[in-house]
Amino acid sequence: MPHTSSASEPVPAPARDAVDEILDQWKRARPDLDCSPMGVVGRLSRASRLLERALKDEFARHGLEPWEFDVLATLRRSGPPHVLCAGDLSAAAMVSSAALTNRVDRLVAKGLVERDVDPTHRRRVLISLSDEGVRLVDEVLEHHLANERRLLAPLSADQQNALTETLRTLLTTLGDTTPI
Repeated sequence: MPHTSSASEPVPAPARDAVDEILDQWKRARPDLDCSPMGVVGRLSRASRLLERALKDEFARHGLEPWEFDVLATLRRSGPPHVLCAGDLSAAAMVSSAALTNRVDRLVAKGLVERDVDPTHRRRVLISLSDEGVRLVDEVLEHHLANERRLLAPLSADQQNALTETLRTLLTTLGDTTPI
């Protein structure tokens, strides 16, 4: 017969993280303040840094920097013919036009993207994926998704869905919008 817990059995305490120690220190130093917002913001910040490190390591295995994958993936998901004007690509990648110019220069040198003048509007620059860029982003995408699944595996599907909805609410109230 399977064991069922009774109301008298203690519930194990959740694991503590580094933010718990910071909050404990503030509780001792300033017991008059509610520092609970630090718990949320601190955990988001630390999770972001840890996730970025894990993503960077995976991209490095394929000879890419995260920003390179971001530009390539933005072009790839734009659909055939995988071309965006520089302004739209800059907005989608959330970088300045100067930063995008530098990034595109480096990707052109690697043969992963091409830069052309828009034949219908001579002042507009079009950035497109090369055949090698399409091949590479498609290959890396499969590894990237497997890595993300691995990183999120400790969370159940319900927890992932709840976290997605919570983060979407936070992002939209902070002003995050659809770039294109």
